[in-house]
Amino acid sequence: MLNRYATLQNRVIIDCAPGIPDPHERCPVRTASCWNELMKVCLTCVELFAWGKYGGFGRAARMLGREMVKQGVEVFAVVPQRSGQKPEEILDGITVLAFPQFQPWKALQLYRQCNADIYHSQEASLGSYLAMRAAPDRKHLITFRDHKLFRDWLVELKYPSRNYLRTILAWIYERNILVTKAIRGCDRLAVCAPHLAGSVIQNYHLQRPPLLLPTPVVVPEQTPVKSSSPTVCFLARWDKRKRPEQFLALAKEFTDVRFIAVGGSQNSAWDTKLRKRFGHLPNLEMTGFINQFDTGALSSLLEKSWILVNTSMREGLPTSFLEAMGHRCALLSRVNPDGVATRFGYHAKNDDFITGLSKLLEGDAWRDKGEAGYRYVRDRFELGNVVTEHLQAYLTIMED
Repeated sequence: MLNRYATLQNRVIIDCAPGIPDPHERCPVRTASCWNELMKVCLTCVELFAWGKYGGFGRAARMLGREMVKQGVEVFAVVPQRSGQKPEEILDGITVLAFPQFQPWKALQLYRQCNADIYHSQEASLGSYLAMRAAPDRKHLITFRDHKLFRDWLVELKYPSRNYLRTILAWIYERNILVTKAIRGCDRLAVCAPHLAGSVIQNYHLQRPPLLLPTPVVVPEQTPVKSSSPTVCFLARWDKRKRPEQFLALAKEFTDVRFIAVGGSQNSAWDTKLRKRFGHLPNLEMTGFINQFDTGALSSLLEKSWILVNTSMREGLPTSFLEAMGHRCALLSRVNPDGVATRFGYHAKNDDFITGLSKLLEGDAWRDKGEAGYRYVRDRFELGNVVTEHLQAYLTIMED
């Protein structure tokens, strides 16, 4: 197998742009000829932004898989089966294999069926361990996207998305002795953002730091045309941990600002309550869920928005932050991963959203913050570069 990877490595050097002597260096040109027949990749994830389950993990996994398919890589994904989902489906060129939600051991056969060269977990879970059991002679990589500490799980329990039982089951699936065994036994660990590295190193006593494999983000080539009137948006599930009511309440305070709330809650009663309570406000638009893989409506909304507001009690580095900054929006947020709210907006650490919004609107202060955030995302999270970084990391891992 090592000889095969060495041959493939040489092929990448030949097929890529001239002047790239080392395949670990960033290649400015990637075509399908670089990667086809290169490898099979299996993504292990709890969701894939489809079949009624929409979150940051799934969005990142689906986008990564879709773009690797475009590069000629054969991509599989193994996920829990959702309502309306068949055991095997093709999504954006990804072969999606599903196991019954409450029978995770049935994923073992699916991982074997993939016969992948590298198994890449989008966050550590029982699936990571099962993939290693199913394919012990293959390479395994885990990327931490939202590594929850004990205090984070307490927040999840205090603000459950649906109910306490589902939160406890998620805890068991993501944090148990088998998951720890997978983390310590896999070939490499990675994080999607720098601020996660410290806790991962400390919790698992790593001898070497994890790789940095950023979340892929589509960065618009053209400068967006912002709305002529103040416009702020909210982009998240309307779950209680996200506290959408804090954003909706801002619309009462700033009657001359347009507010756009995207999303909905997994708890239908909570969703209905919020819409009845705030739906009468004339400066508030509630769009419902927007699937960014099916329509460009979300990008259009971010193009005209000035500020993205995040009121959540806990986050990793939200994909919505990166997408909004890629569209030159400033941030107004209670959470401040990697210091992005401080650098590219206002950190409302004491829930002082009214003060923060006032400061960002005053003298168009949001504009410079948004421009700085755009440069940050363009340089670190741009889709094409991030996919290339993943593929090069796969090659390196397979050579070890």
